[in-house]
Amino acid sequence: MPVNENGRTAGKRRRLIFVAIGLAAALVLGLGAATFWTVSTVRDSFPQTTGSLKLPGLGSPVTVKRDARGVPTLYGDTAEDLFRAQGFVHAQDRFWEMDVRRHMTSGRLSEMFGADQVETDEFLRTLGWRQVAQEEYEKKLSADTKKYLRAYADGVNAYLADHSGSALSVEYAALGFVNDYEPEKWTPVDSVAWLKAMAWDLRANVEDEIDRSLLSQRFDEGQIADLYPPYPYKRNKPIVEGGSAARDGYDPEGARNTYGAAVQGLSSQMGALAQTMDEVPALLGPSGSGIGSNSWVVSGDLTTTGKPLLANDPHLAAQLPSVWYQMGLQCKRVSEECPYEVSGFSFSGMPGVVIGHNADISWGMTNLGADVADLYLEKVEDDGYLYDGESREFGTREELIKVADGEDKRITVRTTRNGPVISDRSDELAEVGKEAPVGNSAPDRGDGYAVSLRWTALEPSRTMDAVFGINAASDFEEFRDAARDFAVPSQNLVYADTEGNIGYQAPGKIPRRGTGDGSLPAPGWDPAYSWDGYIPFDALPWELNPARGYVVTANQAVVNEKEYPYLLTTDPGYGTRSQRIADLIESKIKDGGKISPDDMRTMQLDNHSEIAELLTPLLLKIELDDPMVREAQGLLKDWDYSQDTDSSAAAYFNGVYRNILKLAFGDKMPKELRPEGECLRVPPANPAADPDGPATVRECGKRDADAAQPDGGDRWFEVVRSILKDEDNRWWKTTDRKGKPLDENRDDLLEHAMVDARWELTAELGKDIDTWSWGRLHQLMLRNQTLGTDGPGVVQWLLNRGPWNLSGGEAAVNATGWNAAGGYDVLWVPSMRMVVDMADFDGSGWVNLSGASGHAFHPNYTDQTTAWAKGELYEWPFSDKAVEEATGDTMTLSP
Repeated sequence: MPVNENGRTAGKRRRLIFVAIGLAAALVLGLGAATFWTVSTVRDSFPQTTGSLKLPGLGSPVTVKRDARGVPTLYGDTAEDLFRAQGFVHAQDRFWEMDVRRHMTSGRLSEMFGADQVETDEFLRTLGWRQVAQEEYEKKLSADTKKYLRAYADGVNAYLADHSGSALSVEYAALGFVNDYEPEKWTPVDSVAWLKAMAWDLRANVEDEIDRSLLSQRFDEGQIADLYPPYPYKRNKPIVEGGSAARDGYDPEGARNTYGAAVQGLSSQMGALAQTMDEVPALLGPSGSGIGSNSWVVSGDLTTTGKPLLANDPHLAAQLPSVWYQMGLQCKRVSEECPYEVSGFSFSGMPGVVIGHNADISWGMTNLGADVADLYLEKVEDDGYLYDGESREFGTREELIKVADGEDKRITVRTTRNGPVISDRSDELAEVGKEAPVGNSAPDRGDGYAVSLRWTALEPSRTMDAVFGINAASDFEEFRDAARDFAVPSQNLVYADTEGNIGYQAPGKIPRRGTGDGSLPAPGWDPAYSWDGYIPFDALPWELNPARGYVVTANQAVVNEKEYPYLLTTDPGYGTRSQRIADLIESKIKDGGKISPDDMRTMQLDNHSEIAELLTPLLLKIELDDPMVREAQGLLKDWDYSQDTDSSAAAYFNGVYRNILKLAFGDKMPKELRPEGECLRVPPANPAADPDGPATVRECGKRDADAAQPDGGDRWFEVVRSILKDEDNRWWKTTDRKGKPLDENRDDLLEHAMVDARWELTAELGKDIDTWSWGRLHQLMLRNQTLGTDGPGVVQWLLNRGPWNLSGGEAAVNATGWNAAGGYDVLWVPSMRMVVDMADFDGSGWVNLSGASGHAFHPNYTDQTTAWAKGELYEWPFSDKAVEEATGDTMTLSP
């Protein structure tokens, strides 16, 4: 995550900050950076991409053709040969990334990076991702999937057999200064476990559960409700409109019925839990209401090509290298035994293609946002916990955490029927339940309640089967059949095929709850709050060839929750991006217009700010005394609300919006939700205890800046919208440091925010507003997610790249996300973009955030980033002819 010019470290705990950065002493004080980072050391890990190499275990040769950007297309005779070669090629370009990922998913970061990672490992061991992945591999996955996973692992290990130290990656040479670490062999379970990291980063509303609990310290139920407004179904349409659901199936053409849902829950002091969860590395991105992805598909009846067009751009963490790896996998002769002819975006460390197309279909993904995780308060007594009036024994297991250059540590993991007890992992978490307000029927709290986590990803599933199934699907029926196995993370799947069909499927393992709606921590001792199985797949929403001619998914509500018999979530995205995309499509097809592939790309770059369109007319009406503030206000006149990188109006408006949120909401938040280090004068917690004491006390924020509130996402658009006409609403009122009234109504606060923004931007961008631009405020730094996130400047300079000035913004279709509570730096981005033309695969386009290579000085390290920042797409060769014409390097892998 970025660090701004003032030195604020965004999301410090969330990043992989390793004690190995202590190598700074070895580099700077010992050999010196110039001596260590020699040309030969840096180039030692660059892969061979021409000629021939031996790959034991192959049945016949595999050809690897790479284009100018190092993107490979593999040609093999069998599926096993393809996936064995995929493992080898992934290891060539990205093994350091793969190795760090598997240590994270296994809770073994301390083995690589030392004692600073012990607490993170303890939490990850408690969750038990590795154990779940092992059980999936042994008991759940199909024989073919296991065979492909073994072949992939063999390919990785073949590369490891001939490479070590700097020949694997320059980071290993650096690590060698402080650790004698040597990578172990890759296993199939290492690949399966990566799905748990995906699921963790896309786990939906656990943070919302925590935040609502924390808000109860300071706000009443009505105020909390203000901050979580209902979904605006009339303005922002859900994904699937029409249709009906019974408890055993979903009919996309049926009439809808109305169902009710109970809303119950408990509050708790959850600040320590939030902090511990922040310390778990987020490889895909920080969680928050502004984060999401876009995908949409348009019927051929509405396109210039006469066939469907499909677009996708997942919004994930800005990291280096990108989480995605572009690749083509082609059976030389497609058959039942070798059914793969697929190209798209893969994850290094995992076989197959995650998003892309084959010869018949294309698919995209966005996070569905289903509530698949619940926190439970647990009453602990003696050596057990209370459930349904009886004491139950904890399940236990021992875990040994090995620590590089330190003492190993043993921990005991306790589990309840709801899941692992995560409050065991720190002294602070053990205090979580001491002050938790609960109803009269709750058991005596004694020394407090423990906290456990139930989460669908902690139950074995067959998602890996689904990946291979989707890769080989040839029609919507086969696509849906594969999606049945896509358990976690629950995704919106959009679909198109060469026959002209478009569709949508909501897959996933989504719980059915008894009492409660998952919005707040639940009483674990009460069986009424237990899960009651999962929503049947056939009852999950889907549609094929809807009459409107398109499907848009951008993390909005899937269906109208009031008209669906199951609860998917209480916290969907609020539909700002999805409705904007739908409006763009509708405007294009109005009066018989058609959508071209270039139109799809242009839509991906739409920078329109909905909140600016809402607020700017009011801001222009404010009468200002200060001529310099009036000068800035003038920037908003005739502005079209587009957040282009060179827009001075966008810079000023976003500064005003950030200050509106801070004054109206942020400064009133409990410290656990405010940015770390942000200190305010607030009323004392218990003034009655000391009536002669000070009127205010100094209180400092505790939340990482990239996870603080208000984050400015489209939930906050709705919060502001809901009070905008109420000029005297309590949220508009502020006080000074002595507790005296300062802003007494809406216009007072808007004026205050405009003044503060003027001086904030003057400090950031200079006094002359003619030099202001949104891109200068809104910058992207790509940071190596290990040694590049902290430590000596020289190492960061060698590994990191940037900055890039970006357009777009929060909840824009071009979602270059920033957290309004923390600053303007870009935190999450469209991690890749693609537009697939079902009439001409070779005419499709794609681009990655960084590049194919994970090697810091390789030409393909960040060679796609400038094009990505400009919104450009590269040609996406798929046919044998197009691949051959694009090929720069050819290598043969032989048995």
